[in-house]
Amino acid sequence: MDVSPYPPFFISCILCFSLIRVFFGYRYWFKYIIVTPNQLTAGALVISYWLPADRVNPGVWITIFLVLIVCINYFGIRFFGEFEFWLSSFKVIVIVGLILLSLILALGGGPDHDRKGFRYWKKPGAFNSYIDDGPAGRFYAFWATMVSATFAYLGTELVGVTVGEAQNPRRTIPRAIRLTFYRILFFYVLSVFLVGMLVPYDSKELAFATKAASSAAASPFVVAIQLAGIPALPDILNACILLFVFSASNSDLYIATRTIYGLSREGKAPAFLSRTDRRGVPIYALGVSTLFALLAYMNVSNDSKTVFGYFVNLVTIFGLLTWVSILVTHIYFVRARKAQQVPDSALAFKAPLGVYGSWGALVFCIVISLTKNFDVFTHNPKWGNFDYKNFITAYLGIPLYLILIFGYKLVTGCKGVDPHEADLWTGKDVIDREEANFLARKAAESEQRQQYNWFYRTFVSWLF
Repeated sequence: MDVSPYPPFFISCILCFSLIRVFFGYRYWFKYIIVTPNQLTAGALVISYWLPADRVNPGVWITIFLVLIVCINYFGIRFFGEFEFWLSSFKVIVIVGLILLSLILALGGGPDHDRKGFRYWKKPGAFNSYIDDGPAGRFYAFWATMVSATFAYLGTELVGVTVGEAQNPRRTIPRAIRLTFYRILFFYVLSVFLVGMLVPYDSKELAFATKAASSAAASPFVVAIQLAGIPALPDILNACILLFVFSASNSDLYIATRTIYGLSREGKAPAFLSRTDRRGVPIYALGVSTLFALLAYMNVSNDSKTVFGYFVNLVTIFGLLTWVSILVTHIYFVRARKAQQVPDSALAFKAPLGVYGSWGALVFCIVISLTKNFDVFTHNPKWGNFDYKNFITAYLGIPLYLILIFGYKLVTGCKGVDPHEADLWTGKDVIDREEANFLARKAAESEQRQQYNWFYRTFVSWLF
């Protein structure tokens, strides 16, 4: 995945380096070498539903998963795409089924015939308290969720990154951006809304509850099904979640390998990482990425939930800094476009809130980056007055980000790009030719197939 042709022409070369070569290169590698052991940790946590850690050491499951995903990435690369396609389709079916089931349970359609509605929003309440009581405690609890909430939304920026690989990007990318918004509403917001109606925040079955049961379920959907008294289904759903976690760890290792391999081919990483075997598998890049997956073995000496939290902190800060870079890039792009008097009509897609939306999102991302782990500075019997472990994992990305930017400036002495001189047109002729060829091919298709595609695009494709 090479995104380098886009921002360098209209933004400071300082941020270009950090954005393109680091935070659309090394940053993605950082993310995926961290998220791979994170997924392995999540797998060990899910298995604790059946076999608690005091019975079987989590290292056993981590070893099994790690060996499997390395073997798939090395031996089964020909079947990787097909495997992930069908598994992704299965994921969509499962989450749609969970949303429907949650709605049925909330309306009293479960075996217990208990119409829960918004009962748990009244008792114990819609918002838990944290650190303090009253409104302040509820606000602290809300803000403390920003870490996990941000972690859940990471990756949505990929819809823009793939513009270089998409056919007819002037049509497909704007549509993909709009559909991403609706998918978030449907899969994320609606599912969280429904599960919040079914599971109280003080449930002892939740894995991250203060007084969690020893065999806690890892998913709140599993807890909702347990509370409704549906037999067997919690085990089936947990098995599905385990399969999804395995798929995610497999994909993450693949992306990490290909990212550092691509950087090496561009001369931005050691040359040996671009070497491949006879089948084209970058074995050295795979080996280096696999080494970082060994971080998951921290579970052997630490609680799985604690280690999972460390990895979430690391991935979240890198993700937020990626969003900061993207937003700064958009602000500079709009600045250059206005300086060169390029009208809105020349754009294939215009952000609904324009540059003001980018400024607002930039401020919000910076605030979250600086305050998302505010609780490390509070007193707690577990860590005293300062939680240095969570502090390091939560804020490590910020000094690294600044060192890369200003370090590159000191080494190269690069300067910013004048908005009147920014190159906004390089590559446009290539897109024009590709679009003309694509439209010509589409026009040659039969009318019958066009009707079929219309049905798929209208009623099915938005789910995927």
